[in-house]
Amino acid sequence: MTQDSFIASFTVEDLRFPTSLTGDGTDANNRECDYSAAYCTLRTNLGEVGYGLTFTIGRGNDIVCAAVEQVAGKLMNMKTAELFSAAGLGRMWNYLLSDPQLRWIGPEKGVIHIATAAVVNAVWDMYARHLKKPLWQVVAEFTPEEFVAATTFRYITDMITPEEALALLKEKEAGKAERLAKLKAEGYPAYTTSVGWFGYPDEKVARLTREAIAQGFNHFKMKVGADVAMDQRRLALIRSIIDDPKECEGRPVPSAESLVGKNAGPTGSVLMIDSNQVWDVREAIDYVKALKDANPWFIEEPTAPDDILGHAEIRKQLKPYKIGVATGEHAHNRMVFKQLLAAKAIDVCQIDSCRLAGVNEILGVLLMAAKKGVPVCPHAGGVGLTNYVVHLSIIDYLCVSGTKERNVLEYVDHLHEHFTNPPSINSHGYYNIPSDPTEGYSIGMHEASKAAYVYPNGSYWTNDHAAARLVAIKNGYIKP
Repeated sequence: MTQDSFIASFTVEDLRFPTSLTGDGTDANNRECDYSAAYCTLRTNLGEVGYGLTFTIGRGNDIVCAAVEQVAGKLMNMKTAELFSAAGLGRMWNYLLSDPQLRWIGPEKGVIHIATAAVVNAVWDMYARHLKKPLWQVVAEFTPEEFVAATTFRYITDMITPEEALALLKEKEAGKAERLAKLKAEGYPAYTTSVGWFGYPDEKVARLTREAIAQGFNHFKMKVGADVAMDQRRLALIRSIIDDPKECEGRPVPSAESLVGKNAGPTGSVLMIDSNQVWDVREAIDYVKALKDANPWFIEEPTAPDDILGHAEIRKQLKPYKIGVATGEHAHNRMVFKQLLAAKAIDVCQIDSCRLAGVNEILGVLLMAAKKGVPVCPHAGGVGLTNYVVHLSIIDYLCVSGTKERNVLEYVDHLHEHFTNPPSINSHGYYNIPSDPTEGYSIGMHEASKAAYVYPNGSYWTNDHAAARLVAIKNGYIKP
């Protein structure tokens, strides 16, 4: 790349997929989800590209797209020589987040923040493609000093300073080569959410649970929160399958270390539950107690994502039942994570690759979680999120926490066919490690998919949606 290379143009596309028609992605709080992406493509004058997206569930995706345009416009004519280094990426993040007028409609949260994620992730993707390495490898090869230079520490130095981070990263340099070899041999541990969407009938839940066991999974998550009796029935159904030695015959046996504190059943199967913010604090405590016989490892998003003290109280009240608390999918910036960790409000830290404003901010959260000894199990329920987060978990394992024994990374098996480098799972239920030198952050999409699902004038939306909607109504997935 020469000094004359610069960001010359961008496009933003409103992509929506009709997942509501099959009940995919549904939960007690979000009963009609059309997985969507505000998709940003950056281009240089010399033809290099970078792809980034932010995830939504349908309506409002156009609003996010408008915000992406505002943020991406700030990069026009910026020289890639100023971007393509760890320090340059750090300066880029600070520059995008410091616009005084755009900042007003945050600051650092909401639509403007997730829009910034699409742009920031596109820059990182372009840099990784330029180096011809998957993104995880780019960051893993940073020196500790470069890692710190790429990380944003603003507003979190009372939790971790750059100097503390540098010491932590230098300590984790030892054994990195061995961890990388182990990672390439084994993959990264995953769990499945696809068995237990809220809108699925029991027969589908049972079938998908058996299919997940056959794929090697031993961690399963179910959506709860609308009706105690229904949740008890569905949890008992899943438990009856995943705890049955005959059902799990032939599945790889999980290590004892990977099951510590997870309420695993007799076959080593772990069950988690997720209410997607549907309860008040007292209601969450009482409701989860009613589900204690299912022995879940954790309850995810039990209440409003901004309620740090509420999460802390729920965790305190559920501790006697050995049920943990997890959250982060809607934790809208690193400061929320700082408070959740400081208040000892969570047992599991669930970063989101798009809710936070891209890689720079996520690196800061990884460092804080490692300092506090809280495992990071990223959220990945959405289009493109599984593509992203495998890179982030690998970075955490190789550079920051140095462990993946208790960590599991969410895997959702939807819409992967639309990506040029989709994520995949091996026979042990582990993520395969991205290895294509041209894939960057793994978020490139097929042009045909974009043409079909761009909203509202893509070929699917103009030609096929009306008929598909009638079928979904007939099957009971949506109301007329």
